Amino acid sequence: MNRPIRSYVLRQGRTTPAQSRALEALYPKYGIAFSEQKIASSRPLVLEIGSGMGETTIEIARAHPEVDFVAVEVHGPGVGSLLNRIEAEGLSNVRVVRHDAVEVLEHMVADGSLAAIHLFFPDPWPKKRHHKRRLVQSAFAALAARKLAPGGSLHAATDWPEYGEWMDAVFSQEALLQKSDHGLTLKPVTKFEARGRRLGHPIRELFFRRR
Repeated sequence: MNRPIRSYVLRQGRTTPAQSRALEALYPKYGIAFSEQKIASSRPLVLEIGSGMGETTIEIARAHPEVDFVAVEVHGPGVGSLLNRIEAEGLSNVRVVRHDAVEVLEHMVADGSLAAIHLFFPDPWPKKRHHKRRLVQSAFAALAARKLAPGGSLHAATDWPEYGEWMDAVFSQEALLQKSDHGLTLKPVTKFEARGRRLGHPIRELFFRRR
């Protein structure tokens, strides 16, 4: 069996004691174990791919208590940080899956069930020989589009201009998607984004809607 190309590398970053405690004590409370069981919600459901340390997730979820959010992240420190933020905020509309996002979409998300997909600042893999590692490829665009409900939005952001052009081209070629001028929610300015702006990095947001 061929091993799939991953769009991420599991870096051995330091996990703080607080993050470790959260992974042990809070993941059973707010986490969803990877399985074949579909994620269900009676409210609009948003999947965030690569939630990082969770600042954006929390800010959007706080502003939209009427929406359910599922944050997908593979890195332990980020998951632990997000879990602590959920607990501190007392939010009931955020769940976390610590697993590969493509596999979560394939196995845990029913077709036509998502109100939105958020993809904020995915790894651009800037070197040409690494472009095959980029998450946004035609197969991913087709998968994401299939999981969105009709009218559902795909909201992406990057600070790497060439990757912005790449994502725009890939999503534009997907027959189920059409360009839009807005998403389901507004994206707050993250620490990562603020740092990029200070360094003069242009921020590009892309909006597509499921036909």
